[in-house]
Amino acid sequence: MPTESEDRRGFSLGDPEVTLDRAAIENILAGPDGPVARALQVILTKAENAAKRRCPVDTGRLRASIGTRIERDGLGIVGVIGTNVEYAPYVEFGARGRPPVAFLRGGLDEALAGRSGFSVR
Repeated sequence: MPTESEDRRGFSLGDPEVTLDRAAIENILAGPDGPVARALQVILTKAENAAKRRCPVDTGRLRASIGTRIERDGLGIVGVIGTNVEYAPYVEFGARGRPPVAFLRGGLDEALAGRSGFSVR
């Protein structure tokens, strides 16, 4: 029976050494081109498309302004969906007798449906 350091044919494998490349691990987890960022971009694209479908349209300005970006914060990478149109909060949350139309939150919820490991803030 071979020992732990021998393979099945009786050859010694020596003492295996594992070296962690922290920069490579950081790039995988939080780098702008890593697989986590690419997966996040797929979700953000789905969220943006869903938000644009859900957005009420009068002139089209609000719908056209919806966008996404990936940022880094102290915890890693963060996906952001939003708009810079000043009246967007009144549409999203409702105001002056108008019911809310959760186009951003709804789009994000749709994109995250069935996925775990994400938090929304």
